Amino acid sequence: MNLSAPTLPVFLVSIILAILAVIVTYGGIKIPVISGNAFITLLAGYVVLLAGNLFKGI
Repeated sequence: MNLSAPTLPVFLVSIILAILAVIVTYGGIKIPVISGNAFITLLAGYVVLLAGNLFKGI
């Protein structure tokens, strides 16, 4: 299995999801969709980044 670097949009989406999850958890800011699902949001960011590494061209 060959790993590839994720494209910039994939990387940015994963970083944005991770930052939103951290802000909701530790910053005390309420974001309607993310506030109750911070762990799922962080997991989604990781899965997006993982897919960007595993599949070339994503």
